Amino acid sequence: MRFLAGSWLFVVRGSIILLIFAFGCKGGGMRGPTMSQQMEQLTAQKAEIQKQLEQTKAENERLKSQSETLSRLGDKRAEAIYHLKEVKIGRFTNLYDENKDGVKESLVVYVQPIDEVSDVVKAAGAVEVQLWDLNSPDTSKALLDQWKVEPAELKKAWMESLMSSGYRFVFDAAEIVAVPATAKQLTVKITFTDYLSGTTFIDQKAIKQ
Repeated sequence: MRFLAGSWLFVVRGSIILLIFAFGCKGGGMRGPTMSQQMEQLTAQKAEIQKQLEQTKAENERLKSQSETLSRLGDKRAEAIYHLKEVKIGRFTNLYDENKDGVKESLVVYVQPIDEVSDVVKAAGAVEVQLWDLNSPDTSKALLDQWKVEPAELKKAWMESLMSSGYRFVFDAAEIVAVPATAKQLTVKITFTDYLSGTTFIDQKAIKQ
């Protein structure tokens, strides 16, 4: 009996030790970050805030400098910015067979904004393009189609080559060309709205089928 009691006491003591160890491990897993870890986090946050403050300060200095420069320029700035005199349809504007299948299914339009010294400039704005059959006996069907080019698209359409520069647009005209089969001549009309001055320019050009 004394042996059994001793054995039982040994088992009980061992169980208590295991429970204490398990509880201690579990409790240790639930503890928050140590003081050292908290200090590291605070140091990292402080460095990030300092970086953001420096960036903000640099941006403020840049804007201040820009504002002072614009103030000094005054009327000179307005005089230096381009002023459109006219907007012309380029001479290569026509119907083209883009995919070489024997049918001219694409309307390619070249647009040239021209300033007061006769230079072609990359003016910001919007363009409306219309294709007309002015010889149509039915005036209600004279306007064959029209397209609108927004400012975001316009800036991507700029092109320069040895022969010309300006905006180049390609429109699908496969169905249009098939309709006025008797028309030997069509008319392209553009309306260009200059976003700097708000002025609207109009030009038109006859093209052959």
